[in-house]
Amino acid sequence: MSDNRRSEGPRATPNDHPQPDLEAMSHNMARLVEEYGKATAAYLKPIEERRAKTGMADEMSDMVKTLVHVTERWLIDPQKAIEAQARLGASFFDIWSSSLRRMQGEDVAPAAVPDPKDARFKDAEWSDNAYFDFLKQAYLATSRWAESMVEDAEGIDDATRHKARFYVRQMSSALSPSNFLTTNPELIRETLRESGANLVRGMQMLAEDIEAGGGELKIRQSDPGRFQVGVNLATTPGKVVFRNELIELLQYAPTTETVLKRPLLIVPPWINKFYILDLNEQKSFVRWAVSQGLTVFCISWVNPDARLAEKSFEHYMREGVFAALDAIEQATGEKKVTAIGYCVGGTLLSTALGYMAATKDDRIASATLFTTQVDFTHAGDLKVFADEVGIKAIEETMKARGYLEGSRMASAFNMLRPNDLIWPYIVNVYLKGQAPFPFDLLYWNSDSTRMPAANHSFYLRNCYLENNLSRGKVTIGGKKIDLKKVKIPIFNLATREDHIAPAKSVFLGCSAFGGPVDYVLAGSGHIAGVVNPPAKPKYQYWTGGKPQGELEDWIAHAEEHPGTWWPYWFSWIEAQAPERVPAREPGAGKLPALGDAPGTYVLQKS
Repeated sequence: MSDNRRSEGPRATPNDHPQPDLEAMSHNMARLVEEYGKATAAYLKPIEERRAKTGMADEMSDMVKTLVHVTERWLIDPQKAIEAQARLGASFFDIWSSSLRRMQGEDVAPAAVPDPKDARFKDAEWSDNAYFDFLKQAYLATSRWAESMVEDAEGIDDATRHKARFYVRQMSSALSPSNFLTTNPELIRETLRESGANLVRGMQMLAEDIEAGGGELKIRQSDPGRFQVGVNLATTPGKVVFRNELIELLQYAPTTETVLKRPLLIVPPWINKFYILDLNEQKSFVRWAVSQGLTVFCISWVNPDARLAEKSFEHYMREGVFAALDAIEQATGEKKVTAIGYCVGGTLLSTALGYMAATKDDRIASATLFTTQVDFTHAGDLKVFADEVGIKAIEETMKARGYLEGSRMASAFNMLRPNDLIWPYIVNVYLKGQAPFPFDLLYWNSDSTRMPAANHSFYLRNCYLENNLSRGKVTIGGKKIDLKKVKIPIFNLATREDHIAPAKSVFLGCSAFGGPVDYVLAGSGHIAGVVNPPAKPKYQYWTGGKPQGELEDWIAHAEEHPGTWWPYWFSWIEAQAPERVPAREPGAGKLPALGDAPGTYVLQKS
């Protein structure tokens, strides 16, 4: 960790125009050069040792190829290209004209205004200072013009347009004047006030984070020293009652005298660690479910290395879901369970349900899907990474190691919301020199996991690329997976602002199942809409009729409810099988306890 005391501190000033201490500034600039050298060394080390990570060149090549294709479509018609340039020129003329009139004392409305939700330009000087106001408006006009060039380009297919839209958004986010020292009034004031000490601290943290990323920047989104899994994260009491190469199965200790007879199995995603559902006592879905009288079992996936490269989607089904069902029956004597699948864990659970329907296996009596896609027609911006070229590049990377680095998926998720998950941290941490707030959710977000080559390749090709699952074209263990044969009740939760499993995608997936589906729409996004505890609910939810037609029509007729959907879900579970039995202690049945929750697999770092 950084020793921030080594850099010279600020000289106090009595006004809003701080004057730097020139001696301290000189000292800090020398320190900045020293720390820059450390950051450079951390970046070059894996290259010199021939262990640099690959993939960035392929992604940059694809971006250039996509944007060149859009440009070519405009150049086919010179007249339209000239008109497009004229529109941009007119925007700049309007900005320049309004700026001149404003400098002459007129009260003139700005030609370009940021979105009210855009936090990058909240500082008053972005509007009060003519120089920064011009920079802001010029940036907004240019980025919006670039977006319109993608939207209005003729003769390009939907996939290319989707890619171009994504890449333009990444570029415009990166080139915002708020990201640079000389064009951000907050950064200038901070640097003058601290005589450059902020830049020294930021460079120290940058060097540390490049080293932590093995030569790539692992953006610091939270204070890593403030959290420890099993100490202040994932603290719900329980035991590990089963373990194999892929999973540890956790059984949680009861807090009620009686419990529902039917146990609950949670299948979390393997691209993240399970404790998103057990963050802390206030935010833990697991702890809350236990308090309602559920016997909760949760899979904790291993963080795989090259030895598990050949573990396939079928292995994850058999050694994950099915092994957990066998263990639950041994532990409780109950054959039937209700199951929850979260994100890709829900896709795996849905595939398992299709296989079970084909083999007449009725051990899962009902299933809940949290932000899960089974139809990938409207899969959102992650499809940018899942065309044939992109998947082949990922497969080549995995072939060399046997797995995909967890950092690759973490970066992809961050790129879905660059103005929230990338650039604010670049500015605040590495330029302002501020250690990030200790936020448990973002600590979990950075605690990434690897993915076995065989499993990840199958998932990308059969889901994102070819959309085979919803079309009945996936074969597992010699069985054709037909979700229409899944007749059990399904509780299908989507979140309204989800960038990973868009609500429209989840809604469409409801029609893939053959039984009753209760579609529920929660407020917020992929994580916050799920982790919304009753004690401090932040978001509402909507319930409605049968999920058919268009999502917009369903929402128009849905009923909005304040607070969290958690109690509504429990009522749905309890109504199916209300019988209760004495509470079950982990390790008291045929499966002895192998250790305390949260187990050992979750502690493995990438």
